[in-house]
Amino acid sequence: MYQLLIDGQLVDGARQLDVVNPATGAVFATCARADEAQLEQAVAAAKKAFPTWATTPFAQRSKMLLQWADVIEARADEFARLLTQEQGKPLPQAAHEMGGAIAVLRTFANMELKPEVLRDDGDCRIIRQWTPLGVVAAITPWNFPMLLLMMKLAPGLSSGNTMVAKPAPTTPLTTLLLGETAADILPAGVLNVIVDQNDLGARLTSHPDIAKVSFTGSTGTGKRVMQAAADTLKRITLELGGNDAALVLDDADIGVVAPAIFQAATINAGQVCLAAKRVYAPRSLYEPLCDALAQLATDAVVDDGAKQGTQIGPIQNRAQFEKLKEFLADAHANGSVIAGGAPLDREGFFIAPTIVKDIPDSARLVQEEQFGPVLPILAYDDLDDAIARANDSEYGLGGTIWTSNPERAIEVAMKIDTGTVWINKHLDLPFDVPFGGAKQSGFGAEMGREGLEEFNQSKIVNVAL
Repeated sequence: MYQLLIDGQLVDGARQLDVVNPATGAVFATCARADEAQLEQAVAAAKKAFPTWATTPFAQRSKMLLQWADVIEARADEFARLLTQEQGKPLPQAAHEMGGAIAVLRTFANMELKPEVLRDDGDCRIIRQWTPLGVVAAITPWNFPMLLLMMKLAPGLSSGNTMVAKPAPTTPLTTLLLGETAADILPAGVLNVIVDQNDLGARLTSHPDIAKVSFTGSTGTGKRVMQAAADTLKRITLELGGNDAALVLDDADIGVVAPAIFQAATINAGQVCLAAKRVYAPRSLYEPLCDALAQLATDAVVDDGAKQGTQIGPIQNRAQFEKLKEFLADAHANGSVIAGGAPLDREGFFIAPTIVKDIPDSARLVQEEQFGPVLPILAYDDLDDAIARANDSEYGLGGTIWTSNPERAIEVAMKIDTGTVWINKHLDLPFDVPFGGAKQSGFGAEMGREGLEEFNQSKIVNVAL
């Protein structure tokens, strides 16, 4: 039985929650589920622990966080196996996610915001200091339960904040196991982990004792988080949905870029906010690219992520699986499906990797975020027109450009209205480099110094000399 972490103690939930393995569609574990009273206990514990943790010297906080990283690493294989069971991704991808989470923790455990002298001219000295905010709520989705959580916990805790973590109800187990590993290392109340069934989020995000909410999830839910935070003017960081365009230039080598684009679109079964979700290709390369992507989709090994050789696992939950069926219907109605196009006839939530050509920009598959292995390919005759079509979206999270001339692509990248643009690569997210969304893909930064600053209050001390 996986337990909650509240005030340094592993406790049973007021209720229980069944967890489904998406590769089978069957319940494989049961965990604790909190009620509102336990949420209140978690917030109160974090509030009580904050003054001491905030004034603990950075070197001591760092030492504890690095010790925690070592404990997680010693159990990394266990975490990865559990992650595959509850999330569905292939085991090598789960192991990679755990490696990333551990690296993020170590990165921020060694990153300190020290006081800065902004001016010292004989008449005055101006110093900028950084102080933690208080109790931070970390709310995470089901696609990368460990990495996305650690991207919040590591900078938040290293800065001296105390935290309440709430994972998605379909992937709670690795987060609860993470809480278990922290229970004997971090002081009581510094980290608290609760699980709900999407019934406690409104209270958490509106709670008067929460100073900041760091949320990753859908744009619709992100808007509700903003509304809930408004009354108390909480600090918020929102990393929301995306409809990232992959723009192929007319000098691209199809043999080189097609596998990379396919990987960018189908990693984690396409359940990535920064995945390539629509491809724009020049007319001269359109048919060869469609053919190459269709062959890659046909050849991909789709199976239980725990099985060796699996390249694409199941869709994580039934609700998303049913939503993807609607996208498949739209693809058949508005385009030409040249690979995949249907759920697989087996247990679990499997969608065949799907490539769709000759589909209009107005189609739902192009306009919305599909969050699955269903990829539309669109042709263009003019590069400026392609850029305008790529930008014609309420989202602005990321994008990719594929070319044999990177210098040319840099000029194109400056015209793409997103927070991040990759050239001839995808999902390269160095931990010391910030990323964040434009438009309705959110705001604020994660990772890098800027991401660390999001968990701190800047304080200016202005001294007359």
